[in-house]
Amino acid sequence: MTDARAAAFQQRLAERGIDIEPREMDESTHTAQQAADALGCSDAAIVKSLVFVSDGEPLLVLASGPNRVDTTLLSALLGAPVTMADAKRVKLATGSSIGGVPPLGHPEPLRTVMDETLLELPVVWAAAASATSVFPIEPRRLAELTAATVARVS
Repeated sequence: MTDARAAAFQQRLAERGIDIEPREMDESTHTAQQAADALGCSDAAIVKSLVFVSDGEPLLVLASGPNRVDTTLLSALLGAPVTMADAKRVKLATGSSIGGVPPLGHPEPLRTVMDETLLELPVVWAAAASATSVFPIEPRRLAELTAATVARVS
């Protein structure tokens, strides 16, 4: 693998006992549609790892590619206002830049909410810490590894 960020991500997870197989793409996987096109799958199988802020803390939302996160729903679920994090906050909380944020393996565990529609699929694809690398994972395993609250997010 030539993508150093994806290789480092794979190593970080391996040190935690989590084995993944990143796939480096020739084209960008920065957006859900780009990732789906590169993989030849539905954009519903692409996990968007989005960072919000609630109660002053980062909140990771794992959303299915076509789904737009409804902050009103999230606020009701969490009992506190939710706003989108800026790029600096995303990088600080996850160690990755927008477009390459993985759903796990961050410097510190993040409170996580996972889109319930992802559980309808046998395998989903998530960023492997870069805009050109992704990895497959069973959605139930992803929910378990991230200790996610599974809920409707859109």
